[in-house]
Amino acid sequence: MKKNLIRFGGVAALAAGLALAQAPPPAQSHPAAQPSQSTPAKPGAVHRPYRQWVRQRMMQQLNLTPTERDHAKVIFQQARQSAQPFTRQLRQNHQAMALAVKADDAARIRQLAAEQGHLVGQVMAIRSEAAARFYATLTPAQKAKADQIHQTMEQRWRERTGQRTGERTNG
Repeated sequence: MKKNLIRFGGVAALAAGLALAQAPPPAQSHPAAQPSQSTPAKPGAVHRPYRQWVRQRMMQQLNLTPTERDHAKVIFQQARQSAQPFTRQLRQNHQAMALAVKADDAARIRQLAAEQGHLVGQVMAIRSEAAARFYATLTPAQKAKADQIHQTMEQRWRERTGQRTGERTNG
């Protein structure tokens, strides 16, 4: 059960990465070639080239057909649109939290923290549901490959953070 839950969480994280990577391509060939002072950057624009690279690599590794890629793109675009009101609220909540911290308003901090937790949970549920829909469209071979990719990513994360397999840290 725990292994399946971890596997599903990994696929959800993988799909969330794909969802984030579904941004439209930049107008110019290289993001550094874009003018830096013309308009303020949209949230997430800094990481767009990396997300696009991750998405392309994942699509290649899973050996998705163009039709499957288009279907995945639709799934994650719908999820992004569904999550958009929550992400806006998260940004507003973050700004309000900064003000509450500066005002040393403990009650407001607790209230905003609870709201933040609820909003993050909503976004996570939307992204995880999209990941589940995407995972359900994969063939058994693609599912096995996705699980293998997730396991590799998880291992690399543990190596970077200095954690060993199965070790838990107490905060």
